[in-house]
Amino acid sequence: MDSRLSARALAAQLGGWRTREPAYEALADGIRVLCLDGRIAARTALPAERELAAALRVSRTTIAAAYRSLRDAGQIESVRGSGSVTLPLARSGAPALGAREGDLDLQQACPPAWPGLAGVVADVTTAATSLLGRHGYDIIGSTGLRAAIADRYSAAGVPTAPDHIMVTPGAQSAIHLLASLLVSRGDRVVIETPTYPHAAEAFRHAGGRLVPVPVSTSGGWDVDRATQAFARTLPTVAYLMPDFQNPTGRSMGPVEREAFIAAAARTGTILIVDETTADLDIDSDRSLLPFGARERNAEIVRIGSLGKTVWGGLRVGWIRADPALIRRLAARRSAHDLGTPDLEQAIAQRLVEMLDGILPQRSQLLRDGRDAAVAALSERLPEWDVPMPRGGVALWIGLDAPLSTNLVLEARSHGLLVSAGPLFGVDGGHEARLRLPYTVPPAEVERAVAIIAECWDRVRDGAPADLVGRLEAVV
Repeated sequence: MDSRLSARALAAQLGGWRTREPAYEALADGIRVLCLDGRIAARTALPAERELAAALRVSRTTIAAAYRSLRDAGQIESVRGSGSVTLPLARSGAPALGAREGDLDLQQACPPAWPGLAGVVADVTTAATSLLGRHGYDIIGSTGLRAAIADRYSAAGVPTAPDHIMVTPGAQSAIHLLASLLVSRGDRVVIETPTYPHAAEAFRHAGGRLVPVPVSTSGGWDVDRATQAFARTLPTVAYLMPDFQNPTGRSMGPVEREAFIAAAARTGTILIVDETTADLDIDSDRSLLPFGARERNAEIVRIGSLGKTVWGGLRVGWIRADPALIRRLAARRSAHDLGTPDLEQAIAQRLVEMLDGILPQRSQLLRDGRDAAVAALSERLPEWDVPMPRGGVALWIGLDAPLSTNLVLEARSHGLLVSAGPLFGVDGGHEARLRLPYTVPPAEVERAVAIIAECWDRVRDGAPADLVGRLEAVV
């Protein structure tokens, strides 16, 4: 057993779990989804029945019945002295939980590999003899790759030299490294909600106390609330995705950018700007400079990667920061990893130098998927709020009832794996939201929407009458 989950923490994660009757099955479904999307890790001890009953304000009989349902499905087990413990999905024996052959998995919002990648890999591998003479450990990153990345920043309006760059095994590794260095236990961290869930996990793991700032598909960032959050909490760092934010697809306008930079400058907050989706422009009509390109009043640390632009399986990302911070990161890094593989860096260097030719293909792929998703949803589910993002990888869809968790579970049983809205919330909520990536071909997007529409009818029919048609506030 790796950890124990308190009743209070589980109640917060469950949010508005009581979306159908009987209550014990609604609770069991809520816990199932938390396990499925990784918010509850395998081998985690669940709260005692009496404690959870008090936290959720239900009878102990309801908790006991929910745990029994999970045990019968092979998703938890009872361990003497430890109570009920979650099981790895592979051991659960529940065919609806793990991805099966033929399932359409849209949990990962990542396009397939760029078609020319295989050729680049073959060319670099053929010429890799010189790489094999090295020791293979590289804490900072190869000079050639760092120079190629620096050149792209400089061309975009952010003057950068190779010593501003550290290469990492993907953007998530960069986020974890920054969090471990910059955040101490109890430090405040401003973060958008909804947001990339693994970033929130990284800052929590470092001991940060998250201060959420709302962002929506229709209104963008709540600038007033953000300004107040900075002034009230004096955050150590703030984590933002200003371009094609995941999951909303929104991009900050000039007023929003200036407001965050000014607030950070006043409080001495380091802005960690995740630009992993910044190049995923679909409509090719953006004219904004990179975030803070003309500002010198706030410390801005940038994160990038090739995961969304080239391929998620190419684990190469980077940090762009002041050279002094790069040196501090290098001193801390060996506790996390021993560097990014040389061969992958050589492949990445070639790809970074080719990005101007790669991005139009990615833009077309995403445009086709987005347009197919919007058209299919408008036809099959016209009552839903479907945005039209100008870039990014997914739709942040507004449902007409707060039943996202139920919909995700129903869709799984029909061969579609998607993520419920609460996964992306910092402090719960978003049960009336569903993230639908459009990173697959149009035919698969249309198949996904067809399954969702069919499942939605069943989910609504089984929901309590007072939930149908009622929208929750987005938090």
